[in-house]
Amino acid sequence: MKPVALLMCAGLFLSGSLQAAELSVAVAANFTAPMQKIAKAFEKEAGHTLALSFGSTGKFYAQIKNGAPFEVLFAADDETPARLEREGHGVGGTRFTYAVGKLVLWSKQPGLVDDKGDVLRRGSFERIALADPKLAPYGAAAMDTLNKLGLTETLRSKFVQGENIGQTYQFVATQNAPLGFVALSQVFADGRVTEGSAWMVPETLHDPIRQDALILAKGKDNPAALELMRYLKGESAKNIIRAYGYGL
Repeated sequence: MKPVALLMCAGLFLSGSLQAAELSVAVAANFTAPMQKIAKAFEKEAGHTLALSFGSTGKFYAQIKNGAPFEVLFAADDETPARLEREGHGVGGTRFTYAVGKLVLWSKQPGLVDDKGDVLRRGSFERIALADPKLAPYGAAAMDTLNKLGLTETLRSKFVQGENIGQTYQFVATQNAPLGFVALSQVFADGRVTEGSAWMVPETLHDPIRQDALILAKGKDNPAALELMRYLKGESAKNIIRAYGYGL
């Protein structure tokens, strides 16, 4: 092949590899705000478009098993991505922990929740919101906390369960429940809880909330998937994640 032809072929290859792609991403509800910021920055830098869907990790698992067209999953736990990988729905070697979540008991009302969580023992409230522990890892962490405190049966009649942590937050934010267990990221900015009152639940009261990401089988041939994973490991994304109160 002549040199000119080689150059033309190389140019075609490079232009094809640099084409913008669209990527379908399933994101755990607790990671909504940081992911929206990350997506905006990533799209500007990489030129790809992210189609974001937010919801409960448990529901995403069922949808992916049933053929939903998601290409990347950002879960609220580490077990679900590992299970999907074992079952052949994920790309081996792409799973990693992108954040460590923190649980908080929060109320929109100033002074209602004390900084030791003693409000739970007093029980001077009609309802307490938590995410469905069967679908949402933050709900499972809330149940672990109540079990270790010996308060599950005492408070069970007051439970208001959200389908995911996003809905649970709405219950408390609209004061349909005076307090509830939510993700710290939902109420945290500029190094503090921005409104109301809160108790940072000690991590000794529940299993670590390690949140893993995974390229799914449907995204194995989409170059934007690998680029997004690399971006999440960079300092720009990490700074956003830290700003919402997550550990790394």
